[in-house]
Amino acid sequence: MFREPCRIGNVAFTNRVLRSSMGGRNCFYDGTVSPAFIHFERRFAQSGVAGIISATISVNKERMSPLEYPSLYDERFVVPLRDAVRQITAGTDCRYIVQLGDTGAHTHTSLKPQDQDRISASPFFDLLYGYHNRSRKMTEDEIKAAVASFAAAARRVLAAKCDGVEVTASKGYLIHQFLNPFTNRRDDAYGGSIDGRFRFLEEIVRAVRQAVGREFLFGVRLSAKDFNYLPINIRWPLFPLRDYFGGNDLPETTYYARRLEQLGVDYLHIDSGFGFPNPKGSPGDYPDEGFQNFVNATRYLSAKARARAAVFNIVPAAVRKKVFGLGYRFQPAANADFAAAIRRVVSIPVIANGGFQDRRVINHALNTGKCDMVAIARPLLANPDLVRQLAAADMPANPCSFCTLCCSQTAVSPLGCYDQRRFSSLEQMMDQIIAWSSPNMEMPVARPAAPPATVTTP
Repeated sequence: MFREPCRIGNVAFTNRVLRSSMGGRNCFYDGTVSPAFIHFERRFAQSGVAGIISATISVNKERMSPLEYPSLYDERFVVPLRDAVRQITAGTDCRYIVQLGDTGAHTHTSLKPQDQDRISASPFFDLLYGYHNRSRKMTEDEIKAAVASFAAAARRVLAAKCDGVEVTASKGYLIHQFLNPFTNRRDDAYGGSIDGRFRFLEEIVRAVRQAVGREFLFGVRLSAKDFNYLPINIRWPLFPLRDYFGGNDLPETTYYARRLEQLGVDYLHIDSGFGFPNPKGSPGDYPDEGFQNFVNATRYLSAKARARAAVFNIVPAAVRKKVFGLGYRFQPAANADFAAAIRRVVSIPVIANGGFQDRRVINHALNTGKCDMVAIARPLLANPDLVRQLAAADMPANPCSFCTLCCSQTAVSPLGCYDQRRFSSLEQMMDQIIAWSSPNMEMPVARPAAPPATVTTP
């Protein structure tokens, strides 16, 4: 089933597997795509995936986070991206979709602290995500500027001759902060009700569609359920408890889905959870080592960041894993049922994300109509030729362990597989990480010294 072709809007896909949004520090410091970016992406295009969804590309100069991620806030990025996409997809049937986003108050890193890195729907404190001590409420002028930045970036995606554009209203980023009732406590037109919280996304969708035209492929990535209580976190304000612990659930997100279809969106890309990474959006093990590396690398940015690093360094790892690791576990097709619930209320295609590696699990999700396509990230990083391996077997020979270390390392380290159990030596693991973005270096074949951790599937 996963090898069957699929069409969304005017774009034909040769099969039903997409490389999900995956970011790495492989661009130039100003956000211009580099030869390393091209080499990294081309490995996937040549591997048999039907399409690639890019890293979340920044639409705002003030929030280029992390550094060395791609940007599209200026016209000067168009030609390099156009040339890169042509090289990435040359000789393949792979489609290239650019994901646009704005991190808002969840901005990961910065050269120096900047006020613009803490803007959000409302003021709040969040220990784990973002580096500022507290977010601040955006003015209506700032909201209008943010809407315009998405539209301008989408126009540049079209000019770069990509196959489509996707706006992320997930990951705990700025749009998601407007949708989530915990982070949006506004009492103006952009808050106070489900329609008020949706208004920011609605204006972005209208502006993007106008910028790219009706025929250009346009999708939205949406969190089906926020699970604000996972991971365990310290946030403020505490009340009302329903918003603090819950956030949006399916009644809200199915409503958003219907509205997005009415606004002319071509597809919906479904995950869950709030913040990146989180246990529901990245189902698998808790990546303590990666989080510790991140908090130590960013501790200079604020008092909160210093306190956060102190907690991670003072508290024993065993305790951190029990507390912050609550909720982290692997679940096959983790968001497929959420995708199915949304697919029942819309007539546009729905893509499911999270926990796909087993051919039986993928085909079951597709055959039972839970989704139209699946999006995969970590298992493709572990095995770039995953699609070809699954054509011959139910599981790859050396599967991804879903340790989630790649997600937690990506803001400060090169992107690659950091699970040493999958390699015969530490040196082989490091060679693989370096080879991802190296045009003249062969990718080492991961050969574990002992059988990798068992991944259970239904």
